[in-house]
Amino acid sequence: MTKRSAAIEAAAKSFGDGSFQKDLTELVAVKTSSREEEHRSDLMRYLDTEMRERFEAMGFTVDIHPNDILDRAPFLVAKRIEDPSLPTLFCYGHGDTVPGEEGRWSEDRDPWTLDVAQTQSGPRWYGRGTADNKAQHAINMEAMRHVIDTRGRLGYNATFLIEMAEEMGSPGLYEFCRDNRDMLAADLLIASDGPRFSTDAPDIKLGTRGGLNLRFRLEYREGGHHSGNWGGLLANPAIVLMHALTTLVSRTGEILHPGLKPAHIKNSVRDALAKVTVTSGPDDPEIDPWWGEPGLSAAEKVFGWNTFEVLSFIAGDPENPQNAVPPLAEAICQIRFVVDTDPDTFLPLIRQHLKDNGFDGITVEPARMSMLRASRLDPEHPAVAWAVTSVEKTTGKPVTVIPNAGGSLPNDIFLNTIGMPTLWVPHSYTGCSQHAPNEHVLPHLMKEGLEMMTGLFWDLGDGFPKEQRSS
Repeated sequence: MTKRSAAIEAAAKSFGDGSFQKDLTELVAVKTSSREEEHRSDLMRYLDTEMRERFEAMGFTVDIHPNDILDRAPFLVAKRIEDPSLPTLFCYGHGDTVPGEEGRWSEDRDPWTLDVAQTQSGPRWYGRGTADNKAQHAINMEAMRHVIDTRGRLGYNATFLIEMAEEMGSPGLYEFCRDNRDMLAADLLIASDGPRFSTDAPDIKLGTRGGLNLRFRLEYREGGHHSGNWGGLLANPAIVLMHALTTLVSRTGEILHPGLKPAHIKNSVRDALAKVTVTSGPDDPEIDPWWGEPGLSAAEKVFGWNTFEVLSFIAGDPENPQNAVPPLAEAICQIRFVVDTDPDTFLPLIRQHLKDNGFDGITVEPARMSMLRASRLDPEHPAVAWAVTSVEKTTGKPVTVIPNAGGSLPNDIFLNTIGMPTLWVPHSYTGCSQHAPNEHVLPHLMKEGLEMMTGLFWDLGDGFPKEQRSS
């Protein structure tokens, strides 16, 4: 048995003997919902206790840095410097979660308690943050630990950044990375977030779509007025707002304004996506083939194009509707976008479009503290072929390369602001109920994730591709 195989076997054993389950149980138990001020101490505890202890046990030095934009969500930077002349690996994770949604989980589950359950669909590990993102960065940390234990060293330097506000759009992360570019400089990022598009084989994503949330609001008057006495006399803001939105997106989900979508899909991206088949798994909803941009494949729609979604629409009191014309209506909408469009043009473009079409009473403002921008590593970068070879060697399965994920992550900051090639190797799957009650992970994907990350981190010790070295 080679030392590489021994490290992978040790990682698999830590999963099978319950060690990793115990570790994840402790992480899930910390109520790290970043949207509520009441969890301020939990966010710090996750970094200063749970993460610090684990990194220091692996020979990392750990520092916690303030977040100048959202002070309850600091940044942890853990560094292991084996030789300043060696290349550096950069890893990322986020310890924050969306709200727990207590009382809405099946089987009366507590979202902050890891529940290892056998279901009709197979074994699942339930808990808030399991898929997004505690299990994923815990897998990568555990894999690196086994490389160090087996080899006695990594053979390179490593920097881990753990943030605590990704679920709010990573406010403060850009400023922190911009101001600490030298401290965070690295030759390659390998991180894990989001789902695999298939549970049958691994994939590697080279970037992400961006995400911009917008609040559309139309207010005509104070208070509602009796719909019998005033119906037909008072303009209904909900109806007007609905019609305004339909000038931006069609009834089949096609974006209507050309400025909100790319002009075309690049040939290199189209070629890569031709190898990707998107289908619904056993826990997924059925795909609506008639929805979205006409003429595109399912893979092109979700990985190569922009989408416009209405996330919520409120008028009156949905829980207790009254016979009254509502005074205002509000919609939270979202544009997911690829690198081939400029998101800085979206807001002024939409405002002007509404004004030109007689909807100048509608206000449009950002609905989140910050925007995650789109990014994409060149599929021809040598790190891509290197990573594919490593993962296929470990798993014996073909690896699909996807130019960018359908979701959003702060990859642009790492790729363009700090300046490093970026590879994302996810350990979750699309049916994981991420951002919803019953969030869970599949144990066989976590075990495979441990094995392939151990292989990746091991192979880096045998040499980084030359083009990845910093100048």
